[in-house]
Amino acid sequence: MKNSGRDRFDERLKNANQAKRNKLERFQAAADDPDRRVKRAQRDAAALARKSEQQAKATQLLLEKEERERLEAENAKRDEEQVAAREVALEAERAVTAEQAIAQKATNDAERKAERDRRYAARRNRKR
Repeated sequence: MKNSGRDRFDERLKNANQAKRNKLERFQAAADDPDRRVKRAQRDAAALARKSEQQAKATQLLLEKEERERLEAENAKRDEEQVAAREVALEAERAVTAEQAIAQKATNDAERKAERDRRYAARRNRKR
């Protein structure tokens, strides 16, 4: 009986090895199959096309980003120039206002002095 068990085990090992060889041969034969090569070439071409599209899209996005940044920089520069111009105009207006205030004060002082001198002259003339 020992022999019969051993024969079955040897046969199972042999069958397993043969199955592995058959599977390997089928796999190797399938790798050389022209249909599979065509499909693989199509997949490779599609992958290359996708990659090319992605690169084109990335390039386009980069260009758009650079253009947007350039426009933002121009807008910021224009805004800074406008702010600077407004500050200059405001400073000029303050200077004009200050000059007017000085002129108004001088006029008021002259009017008050003239009024005071008139009063003094009137008092002097009354005493005489």
